[in-house]
Amino acid sequence: MPPRARRDRPSSQSGLNEAAQLADRLQQAGYTKRDIARIIDRDPSLVSQFYTRNKGAAFATALREVLTAVETGGITDLPELAAIAARHTQRRTTASGARARVRGKAVLITPTGSGAGRVAAQAIASGSARLRPLIAEAARRGLRLAFTVRLAKTAYLHPSGSRTDSPGVRRDVIQRADHTEERSYGSAQTGGFDAADFARRVDAAGGDVTAAVHQWLVETGRIQPDAHILHLEIRTWRPR
Repeated sequence: MPPRARRDRPSSQSGLNEAAQLADRLQQAGYTKRDIARIIDRDPSLVSQFYTRNKGAAFATALREVLTAVETGGITDLPELAAIAARHTQRRTTASGARARVRGKAVLITPTGSGAGRVAAQAIASGSARLRPLIAEAARRGLRLAFTVRLAKTAYLHPSGSRTDSPGVRRDVIQRADHTEERSYGSAQTGGFDAADFARRVDAAGGDVTAAVHQWLVETGRIQPDAHILHLEIRTWRPR
C-alpha cells in the first residue's frame, strides 16, 4: 500500500507560501528544518508552520538572501548563514506600525558578571540557541561558568551524589518523580569552567550549545553517548 499523503502540506509547490518554497529549496540543498531554524534563530516548530499555518512571511527576505548565498556564493557554514539572515530579519509590527513586543533573549549579565539562562525541551531540540549569546558574552568578559543538566537517571554513568561525577558542588542531585535527575557541573567554590574555552566548544559544534554540553559530558565519562538532555541551565560569574 502506498504511503498516505500528509494532510498538513499542500501536494504542489504552487500551494506553498514563499517561506515554505524557500525552505524546500534549502532542504533540497542539504539543510534540514532544524538547520533552517538555526539560521533564522527560531525553533524548528516555526519552520514546520511555514507549511501547516502559512507562517513565515517575515522571514522570506532573509531566506532568499540565504538561498542566494548557498547557491551562488557557495557559503555553507551555518553561523555565517545565520549572520546573513539576521541582517534581513525585521521585527513584526502592530496595527499602528509600532514594533511588536517579543520575548527577549537570555543574555543579561550584570556588571559583577552574574548571569543565567535556561532552556527546556523545545529549545534544546534546536540547539539551545538562546544560550549562545550568553556564553559568547561571558567569554568576551573573561567570566567563569557552570551548568546544570537534567537527564534520565539511567543516562548517567556515575551513581547519584558521586564525587567523581561532580565533586564539590553543593547543589547536590535533584531527583524528580519522572525518573530524571538534575546534576550541576562547576561552581564558584570549585572555580567552574573558562567561558572562553566553552565558547570555543560551542563554535566547534556549529553554534549548538546542546551538542557542546552533551559532548563534554560524554568525553569526561559522565553520561551515556545516546543520552538526551531534557533541561539545561548556564550560570556565569566573575572570577575572584
